[in-house]
This record gives sequence, structure tokens and C-alpha cells, in this order.
Amino acid sequence: MPLRTLLYRYWFFAWLFRDVGRGNVFERAAAWRHNQEQARWLPTYMKRWLVVGLGAFMAGALVEQSAGGGWLASLFFVPSAISLPVNAMLGAAWLGLKLLPAPL
Repeated sequence: MPLRTLLYRYWFFAWLFRDVGRGNVFERAAAWRHNQEQARWLPTYMKRWLVVGLGAFMAGALVEQSAGGGWLASLFFVPSAISLPVNAMLGAAWLGLKLLPAPL
């Protein structure tokens, strides 16, 4: 498998899930069950994004304190800020797949 694909699969989770809006009733129900089973991987993705976000924040703080450069520190602070909404979306998806009833 190409490195690009491996990196995508390491950081993004869409490849794990199936579209629940396609197919007949039985195919949609099977896709929902598949998605509920795959939801067990979402906390792993949340941990990855949390670790990278915290690491980027600490690196940005270190660069800002040592070099005093706001532009250079922003290269670290922006990915740190992006990790927060990604984690919020992952948490909402995980809770939705665990708690919500299957769509009709």
C-alpha cells in the first residue's frame, strides 16, 4: 500500500465506514451495523489527534518563548487549533453511533 494511503488511513477515518443512505432497507441496516462495529476505532483516532494537538501546542509555546517569533509559532498553533474541532466531530460521531437508534 502506498505511503500516502497509509498516512490518510492513519489520520482520517472515513474509509472505515459505509454510506447508510444507499441501497434498500436491508443494505442500509447492514451498513448501520457495520458502522456501529467500526465505531470502536474512533477513540483511537481521538487519541492520535489529541496527542498531536497537545504536542503542536507545546512546540508552538516553546518556539514562541525561545525565538519570540509569532509567525514561526503559528506553524504549530494552527494544527493545534485544528485538532480541537476534529476531536469534537469524532466524539459526536462516536456517541451518535453508540447511542442513537438505527435510521429507517
